[in-house]
Amino acid sequence: MEDPTAMNRRHALLAYVLIACTLVLGLIARASDSRTGSWTLSHGDEPGKVSFALIYHSKHSNSNHESDWPTGEFKGVDFSKSGKQDVKFAITRDAGRFDCDGYLKDGEGAGVFHFAPDAQYVPQMSALGFTGIDDEKQFSMAVLDVSVAYAKEIKSKNLHDLDTDKLIAFRIFNVSSEFIDQLRKAGLPATDADKLVAFRIHGVSPEMVSFLQKAGYHPDEDTLIAMRIHGVSPEYMQQLKKDGYDHIDLEKLIAFRIHGVSPDFIEKVQTLGYQHPEPDQLVAMRIHGVSPEFIANMKSRGMKDLTIDQLVSLRIHGID
Repeated sequence: MEDPTAMNRRHALLAYVLIACTLVLGLIARASDSRTGSWTLSHGDEPGKVSFALIYHSKHSNSNHESDWPTGEFKGVDFSKSGKQDVKFAITRDAGRFDCDGYLKDGEGAGVFHFAPDAQYVPQMSALGFTGIDDEKQFSMAVLDVSVAYAKEIKSKNLHDLDTDKLIAFRIFNVSSEFIDQLRKAGLPATDADKLVAFRIHGVSPEMVSFLQKAGYHPDEDTLIAMRIHGVSPEYMQQLKKDGYDHIDLEKLIAFRIHGVSPDFIEKVQTLGYQHPEPDQLVAMRIHGVSPEFIANMKSRGMKDLTIDQLVSLRIHGID
């Protein structure tokens, strides 16, 4: 059963959100150069941080951006104060300013915000080559804190196909200049903007690249992404090495993972007398269902000296 305290907190926060949304409807007619939305704030998972969300709805777009923020970002807000308190604070970004009003109760609450875009932001970004920033994008870039300094840092990395939308994607998926530098130090060119986003989405890390380079591999970016998608990790490779499979072609390792060639499978096959099958044989065994149980069954029926190729052939022809 759910903890009553947690349930009450969630119900209280929901009430705050509903009140905040009511306030938004009442204030939506404010100046045309500002946007009005709601915010919520709840306890974070880490000490000194809170979960803060900015919520905006209109006929043309919807956004709900929530992340952990240090309590120090909320100037003038006393999170140690118990009970209910009115709060007012501002969040200033290069793209614009969020003026927030509302209240907290025991460190959690909600309210409304008014966003005013910064008139200098679009010209500054255009000068860096980041064009096409309309009102919607400027609002998003303020929420995500796509600063001019960040744009300059990323621009200096001389990436291919970098534009405004990809800069926003970089911020969403945390593609930083440090991340790019670490990849290059590990041995990758790291110049393709789309691949860098894919790296972050799928978990291609500088540590992984460094491990592969030291092991004698020099994979391209697509292979690295495929490895992560299918779970070819350094840990998996080290487990295979213990079973005698060292420096296997990366494409074959990906095939291993796709078809379920695990260290456990290899060890069971070896205990049945098949020492160090070739990688292609292991994949064929898994594709056609030559399991340790099938091998043991064949042996129990007197077929003790079958080769792996013969076992595979039996399964292809439907022999159980």
